[in-house]
Amino acid sequence: MSQRKPPAAPARATIRDVAERAGVSVASVSRVLSGNYPVSDDLRRRVLKVVQDLDYVTNAHARSLAGGTTATPTVAILLDDVTGSAFAHVAKGVEDAASLRGWLSLVGTTGGDAERELALVELMRRQGVAAVILLGGAYDMHEYRERMDRFARSLDAAGSHLVLVGRPPLDRDVPVTTVNYDNDGGAYAMAGHLLSAGHRHILVLPGPAELTTAQARLSAARRAFATYGTPFDPDMVRHGPYDYGHGFEAVRACLAGRVRFTAVLAGTDVVAAGAMQALREAGLRVPEDVSVVGYDDIPLASQLTPQLTTVHVPYEEMGHVALRAVADWRRGGDVRRSGGDGGHQVLGTHVVVRQSVLPPAPAR
Repeated sequence: MSQRKPPAAPARATIRDVAERAGVSVASVSRVLSGNYPVSDDLRRRVLKVVQDLDYVTNAHARSLAGGTTATPTVAILLDDVTGSAFAHVAKGVEDAASLRGWLSLVGTTGGDAERELALVELMRRQGVAAVILLGGAYDMHEYRERMDRFARSLDAAGSHLVLVGRPPLDRDVPVTTVNYDNDGGAYAMAGHLLSAGHRHILVLPGPAELTTAQARLSAARRAFATYGTPFDPDMVRHGPYDYGHGFEAVRACLAGRVRFTAVLAGTDVVAAGAMQALREAGLRVPEDVSVVGYDDIPLASQLTPQLTTVHVPYEEMGHVALRAVADWRRGGDVRRSGGDGGHQVLGTHVVVRQSVLPPAPAR
């Protein structure tokens, strides 16, 4: 792949260009963009369409953040929830690496809302950040991929860059960098760990059904079952958010419904912690009565009793790699496109064996 430096910022559309194209006054454009004055829906739609068509960026200082040499580069980190431990560690890795370079970091949360995520990407583009770094699984929707493709190209045209962390790459020709981890391999190994211990009735809590992260973990678990010649029962799958409450409620409901399981394969360590609490409240012991495993290897995993067997994901290192990719891109390196040699990087995962798994107890 030929090396080239980030593109010089092209001649930018002005507010007068927007007004002329929309057939309105400069004052009307200003009112629409500021959002502080009442305007008709027709005027707002007309102006915003022209703004999009012309790729108009409202703030001259913000433009300089993306490609200028005098302003401090700024990276925007977008994640579902700033209190979520796993990707908070990625954000920390990004921020640490940015600080070492004297860069600034902005953090925004999406609340797991695909529309809000897309809106924040657009906002950051208009603010002219050097890069937008999206953390966490993607929503498996065609519209989402199309719009993310458009934003990646729009950021690239503005001298900025899109980095996807913990989610699959876009098409090969999209100007985006992906930094992922071996999600599939980790889930396959963890399911295999339970199966090799003799478990055949495994309750699977992979995560939200619409997230690519959860889909990959469920698919890998099914593949592990096939490898061990064990039928996979889809009725043993309970989808839900990656939080403590889902782990607790899913296990409690299965116990109340007399669903037979000897192990819980949780999509995250936090989900596993909720599952363990539900088992304790039911008078069951981990791992003597039911084995429980997680995914992530956040600090919580080694703080639980018993300590949790889980999949280690190098989250902070992913943050370092993501920021380094942006820095390389700005220097004209080859980390530019999802299909390029440097544009799609995958870090390894591995099972961390602790104390939460034993062979299944004899049926009573």
